[in-house]
Amino acid sequence: MSKTIVPGEVIQVSGRVRRITAPNPGLMTGPGTNTYLVGDDEIAVIDPGPAEPAHIEAILAACGDKLRWILATHTHPDHSPAAVALAEASGAVVMGNTLSQNDGFQDDSFAPVKSFAHDECWVTKEFTLRALHTPGHVNNHLCFLIEEDGLLLTGDHIMQGSTVVIIPPHGDMKDYIQSLTLLLDYPLRALAPGHGHIIDDPVAQIEGIIKHRLGRESKLLATLQKTGVIDIERLTSYVYDDVDPSLHPVAQHSLLAHLLKLEKELRAARDGDLWHLTG
Repeated sequence: MSKTIVPGEVIQVSGRVRRITAPNPGLMTGPGTNTYLVGDDEIAVIDPGPAEPAHIEAILAACGDKLRWILATHTHPDHSPAAVALAEASGAVVMGNTLSQNDGFQDDSFAPVKSFAHDECWVTKEFTLRALHTPGHVNNHLCFLIEEDGLLLTGDHIMQGSTVVIIPPHGDMKDYIQSLTLLLDYPLRALAPGHGHIIDDPVAQIEGIIKHRLGRESKLLATLQKTGVIDIERLTSYVYDDVDPSLHPVAQHSLLAHLLKLEKELRAARDGDLWHLTG
Protein backbone atom coordinates (compact mmCIF):
# COMPACT_ATOMS: atom_id res chain seq x y z
CA MET A 1 0.00 0.00 0.00
CA SER A 2 1.28 3.47 -0.88
CA LYS A 3 1.92 5.73 2.10
CA THR A 4 0.52 8.65 0.13
CA ILE A 5 -2.91 8.26 -1.42
CA VAL A 6 -2.69 8.98 -5.14
CA PRO A 7 -5.90 9.82 -7.05
CA GLY A 8 -6.72 7.27 -9.73
CA GLU A 9 -4.34 4.62 -8.38
CA VAL A 10 -5.91 1.16 -7.92
CA ILE A 11 -4.99 -0.31 -4.52
CA GLN A 12 -5.86 -3.82 -3.31
CA VAL A 13 -7.07 -3.39 0.28
CA SER A 14 -8.37 -6.93 0.95
CA GLY A 15 -8.90 -10.20 -0.84
CA ARG A 16 -12.06 -8.99 -2.55
CA VAL A 17 -11.79 -5.20 -2.43
CA ARG A 18 -9.83 -2.54 -4.33
CA ARG A 19 -9.76 1.22 -3.79
CA ILE A 20 -9.61 4.16 -6.19
CA THR A 21 -9.47 7.66 -4.69
CA ALA A 22 -11.11 10.60 -6.44
CA PRO A 23 -9.14 13.78 -7.25
CA ASN A 24 -11.13 15.91 -4.81
CA PRO A 25 -8.84 16.59 -1.82
CA GLY A 26 -9.94 19.24 0.63
CA LEU A 27 -10.80 20.24 4.16
CA MET A 28 -13.90 18.03 4.29
CA THR A 29 -12.63 15.22 2.04
CA GLY A 30 -9.03 14.73 3.21
CA PRO A 31 -6.97 13.16 0.40
CA GLY A 32 -10.17 12.58 -1.61
CA THR A 33 -13.22 10.35 -1.66
CA ASN A 34 -12.48 6.63 -1.66
CA THR A 35 -14.39 4.48 -4.15
CA TYR A 36 -14.30 0.73 -3.46
CA LEU A 37 -14.54 -2.03 -6.07
CA VAL A 38 -15.79 -5.31 -4.60
CA GLY A 39 -15.47 -8.58 -6.51
CA ASP A 40 -13.56 -9.69 -9.60
CA ASP A 41 -15.91 -11.40 -12.06
CA GLU A 42 -18.92 -9.24 -11.18
CA ILE A 43 -18.05 -5.94 -9.53
CA ALA A 44 -19.94 -3.71 -7.12
CA VAL A 45 -18.73 -0.11 -6.95
CA ILE A 46 -19.36 1.38 -3.53
CA ASP A 47 -19.35 5.18 -3.19
CA PRO A 48 -18.78 6.12 -6.84
CA GLY A 49 -17.69 9.58 -5.71
CA PRO A 50 -17.98 12.97 -7.41
CA ALA A 51 -18.79 13.30 -11.11
CA GLU A 52 -15.17 13.99 -12.00
CA PRO A 53 -14.44 12.69 -15.54
CA ALA A 54 -10.96 11.42 -14.62
CA HIS A 55 -12.36 9.50 -11.65
CA ILE A 56 -15.19 7.99 -13.69
CA GLU A 57 -12.71 6.91 -16.35
CA ALA A 58 -10.46 5.31 -13.73
CA ILE A 59 -13.35 3.30 -12.29
CA LEU A 60 -14.52 2.12 -15.70
CA ALA A 61 -10.98 1.16 -16.70
CA ALA A 62 -10.55 -0.89 -13.50
CA CYS A 63 -13.92 -2.62 -13.91
CA GLY A 64 -13.81 -3.31 -17.65
CA ASP A 65 -17.09 -4.94 -18.66
CA LYS A 66 -17.68 -6.43 -15.19
CA LEU A 67 -19.42 -3.54 -13.41
CA ARG A 68 -22.83 -4.80 -12.27
CA TRP A 69 -23.87 -2.72 -9.26
CA ILE A 70 -23.34 0.81 -7.92
CA LEU A 71 -23.97 1.48 -4.23
CA ALA A 72 -23.65 4.60 -2.08
CA THR A 73 -23.18 4.82 1.66
CA HIS A 74 -25.03 8.16 1.56
CA THR A 75 -25.92 10.97 -0.82
CA HIS A 76 -23.50 13.77 -0.02
CA PRO A 77 -22.09 15.31 -3.22
CA ASP A 78 -18.61 13.85 -2.77
CA HIS A 79 -19.92 10.26 -2.56
CA SER A 80 -22.72 9.52 -5.04
CA PRO A 81 -22.93 11.82 -8.14
CA ALA A 82 -20.70 9.64 -10.36
CA ALA A 83 -23.38 6.92 -10.16
CA VAL A 84 -25.26 8.50 -13.07
CA ALA A 85 -22.36 8.38 -15.54
CA LEU A 86 -21.24 4.93 -14.39
CA ALA A 87 -24.74 3.49 -14.77
CA GLU A 88 -25.13 5.02 -18.22
CA ALA A 89 -21.78 3.62 -19.34
CA SER A 90 -22.22 0.11 -17.89
CA GLY A 91 -25.91 -0.58 -17.35
CA ALA A 92 -25.12 -1.30 -13.70
CA VAL A 93 -27.93 -1.29 -11.13
CA VAL A 94 -27.91 1.64 -8.67
CA MET A 95 -28.59 0.79 -5.02
CA GLY A 96 -28.73 2.73 -1.76
CA ASN A 97 -30.96 4.80 0.49
CA THR A 98 -32.20 8.34 -0.05
CA LEU A 99 -33.71 11.09 2.09
CA SER A 100 -37.28 12.33 1.74
CA GLN A 101 -36.10 15.95 1.89
CA ASN A 102 -32.90 17.61 0.71
CA ASP A 103 -31.25 19.72 3.40
CA GLY A 104 -29.10 21.48 0.81
CA PHE A 105 -26.23 19.02 1.23
CA GLN A 106 -27.62 16.06 -0.78
CA ASP A 107 -27.12 14.73 -4.32
CA ASP A 108 -30.52 14.85 -6.03
CA SER A 109 -29.24 12.89 -9.03
CA PHE A 110 -28.88 9.65 -7.05
CA ALA A 111 -31.84 7.45 -8.03
CA PRO A 112 -31.50 3.90 -6.69
CA VAL A 113 -33.74 1.07 -7.83
CA LYS A 114 -33.12 -0.80 -4.57
CA SER A 115 -32.83 0.36 -0.97
CA PHE A 116 -31.49 -1.53 2.03
CA ALA A 117 -33.02 -2.41 5.39
CA HIS A 118 -30.78 -2.49 8.44
CA ASP A 119 -28.83 -5.78 8.73
CA GLU A 120 -29.97 -6.89 5.27
CA CYS A 121 -27.60 -9.32 3.57
CA TRP A 122 -27.08 -9.11 -0.16
CA VAL A 123 -25.34 -12.15 -1.64
CA THR A 124 -23.43 -12.49 -4.92
CA LYS A 125 -21.38 -15.41 -6.24
CA GLU A 126 -18.21 -13.84 -4.84
CA PHE A 127 -19.14 -12.06 -1.62
CA THR A 128 -21.80 -11.33 0.97
CA LEU A 129 -22.51 -7.70 1.75
CA ARG A 130 -24.33 -6.79 4.96
CA ALA A 131 -25.94 -3.34 5.01
CA LEU A 132 -25.88 -1.58 8.38
CA HIS A 133 -28.05 1.49 8.87
CA THR A 134 -25.80 3.95 10.68
CA PRO A 135 -27.57 7.32 11.00
CA GLY A 136 -25.68 10.16 12.61
CA HIS A 137 -23.56 11.83 9.95
CA VAL A 138 -26.78 11.83 7.93
CA ASN A 139 -30.03 9.89 8.36
CA ASN A 140 -29.71 7.72 5.26
CA HIS A 141 -26.14 6.62 5.98
CA LEU A 142 -25.22 2.97 5.47
CA CYS A 143 -22.05 1.04 6.23
CA PHE A 144 -21.37 -2.10 4.19
CA LEU A 145 -19.69 -5.13 5.75
CA ILE A 146 -17.95 -7.49 3.31
CA GLU A 147 -18.44 -10.53 5.48
CA GLU A 148 -15.83 -12.84 3.96
CA ASP A 149 -13.09 -10.23 4.53
CA GLY A 150 -14.43 -8.75 7.78
CA LEU A 151 -13.98 -5.39 6.08
CA LEU A 152 -16.43 -2.60 6.92
CA LEU A 153 -16.82 0.13 4.30
CA THR A 154 -17.67 3.04 6.56
CA GLY A 155 -18.42 5.91 4.19
CA ASP A 156 -18.40 9.06 6.34
CA HIS A 157 -19.42 7.27 9.53
CA ILE A 158 -15.72 6.87 10.31
CA MET A 159 -12.87 8.75 8.58
CA GLN A 160 -9.17 8.07 8.94
CA GLY A 161 -7.19 11.01 10.30
CA SER A 162 -10.17 13.32 10.69
CA THR A 163 -13.29 13.87 12.81
CA VAL A 164 -16.67 13.45 11.13
CA VAL A 165 -18.77 16.62 11.04
CA ILE A 166 -22.39 16.24 12.18
CA ILE A 167 -24.70 18.78 10.54
CA PRO A 168 -28.31 18.96 11.85
CA PRO A 169 -31.08 18.36 11.00
CA HIS A 170 -30.18 15.22 9.02
CA GLY A 171 -27.06 14.84 11.16
CA ASP A 172 -27.80 13.71 14.71
CA MET A 173 -25.21 13.28 17.47
CA LYS A 174 -27.31 10.93 19.59
CA ASP A 175 -27.86 8.68 16.56
CA TYR A 176 -24.17 8.93 15.68
CA ILE A 177 -22.93 7.65 19.03
CA GLN A 178 -25.55 4.89 19.06
CA SER A 179 -24.56 3.84 15.52
CA LEU A 180 -20.90 3.68 16.52
CA THR A 181 -21.78 1.47 19.48
CA LEU A 182 -23.84 -0.76 17.18
CA LEU A 183 -20.75 -1.58 15.09
CA LEU A 184 -19.07 -3.20 18.09
CA ASP A 185 -21.56 -6.08 17.78
CA TYR A 186 -20.08 -7.17 14.43
CA PRO A 187 -16.92 -9.21 13.67
CA LEU A 188 -14.79 -6.47 12.13
CA ARG A 189 -11.19 -7.03 11.04
CA ALA A 190 -10.62 -3.66 9.41
CA LEU A 191 -12.35 -0.42 8.42
CA ALA A 192 -12.30 1.00 4.89
CA PRO A 193 -13.22 4.68 5.35
CA GLY A 194 -14.68 7.04 2.80
CA HIS A 195 -11.59 9.23 3.25
CA GLY A 196 -8.08 8.12 4.17
CA HIS A 197 -6.26 4.82 4.64
CA ILE A 198 -7.48 1.42 5.84
CA ILE A 199 -7.83 1.21 9.65
CA ASP A 200 -6.55 -2.10 11.02
CA ASP A 201 -7.67 -1.72 14.65
CA PRO A 202 -11.45 -1.29 14.25
CA VAL A 203 -12.54 -1.82 17.85
CA ALA A 204 -9.95 0.57 19.27
CA GLN A 205 -10.84 3.13 16.61
CA ILE A 206 -14.59 2.94 17.27
CA GLU A 207 -14.16 3.05 21.04
CA GLY A 208 -11.77 5.98 20.65
CA ILE A 209 -14.30 7.98 18.62
CA ILE A 210 -17.05 7.33 21.17
CA LYS A 211 -14.70 8.42 23.98
CA HIS A 212 -13.76 11.56 22.04
CA ARG A 213 -17.39 12.53 21.38
CA LEU A 214 -18.44 11.96 24.98
CA GLY A 215 -15.36 13.87 26.15
CA ARG A 216 -16.41 16.82 23.99
CA GLU A 217 -19.90 16.56 25.47
CA SER A 218 -18.47 16.64 29.00
CA LYS A 219 -16.49 19.75 28.11
CA LEU A 220 -19.68 21.33 26.76
CA LEU A 221 -21.57 20.57 29.96
CA ALA A 222 -18.76 21.97 32.10
CA THR A 223 -18.67 25.13 29.99
CA LEU A 224 -22.44 25.63 30.28
CA GLN A 225 -22.12 25.13 34.04
CA LYS A 226 -19.56 27.96 34.19
CA THR A 227 -21.06 30.40 31.70
CA GLY A 228 -24.78 30.04 32.32
CA VAL A 229 -26.72 31.41 29.36
CA ILE A 230 -24.59 31.70 26.22
CA ASP A 231 -24.86 31.87 22.43
CA ILE A 232 -23.45 29.10 20.25
CA GLU A 233 -20.69 31.21 18.70
CA ARG A 234 -19.12 32.03 22.06
CA LEU A 235 -19.77 28.51 23.25
CA THR A 236 -17.83 27.12 20.27
CA SER A 237 -14.79 29.23 21.16
CA TYR A 238 -14.72 27.65 24.64
CA VAL A 239 -15.60 24.05 23.82
CA TYR A 240 -13.28 23.92 20.79
CA ASP A 241 -10.43 25.99 22.24
CA ASP A 242 -8.10 23.12 21.24
CA VAL A 243 -9.08 23.52 17.55
CA ASP A 244 -7.74 26.09 15.07
CA PRO A 245 -10.19 29.05 15.19
CA SER A 246 -10.42 28.97 11.39
CA LEU A 247 -12.22 25.63 11.77
CA HIS A 248 -14.72 26.89 14.35
CA PRO A 249 -17.48 27.58 11.75
CA VAL A 250 -17.32 23.88 10.81
CA ALA A 251 -17.06 22.76 14.45
CA GLN A 252 -20.15 24.81 15.24
CA HIS A 253 -22.27 22.34 13.26
CA SER A 254 -21.14 19.46 15.49
CA LEU A 255 -21.54 21.58 18.62
CA LEU A 256 -25.15 22.26 17.64
CA ALA A 257 -25.61 18.51 17.22
CA HIS A 258 -24.24 18.00 20.75
CA LEU A 259 -26.61 20.65 22.11
CA LEU A 260 -29.61 19.10 20.36
CA LYS A 261 -28.66 15.73 21.87
CA LEU A 262 -28.59 17.29 25.34
CA GLU A 263 -31.91 19.01 24.60
CA LYS A 264 -33.49 15.64 23.72
CA GLU A 265 -32.15 14.25 26.98
CA LEU A 266 -33.60 17.26 28.87
CA ARG A 267 -30.13 18.28 30.05
CA ALA A 268 -29.95 21.55 28.09
CA ALA A 269 -32.48 24.05 26.76
CA ARG A 270 -32.51 27.15 24.61
CA ASP A 271 -34.20 30.53 24.70
CA GLY A 272 -34.00 31.92 21.19
CA ASP A 273 -30.31 31.83 20.26
CA LEU A 274 -29.10 31.28 23.82
CA TRP A 275 -28.37 27.92 25.45
CA HIS A 276 -28.25 26.89 29.12
CA LEU A 277 -28.41 23.84 31.34
CA THR A 278 -31.78 22.69 32.65
CA GLY A 279 -32.61 22.49 36.30
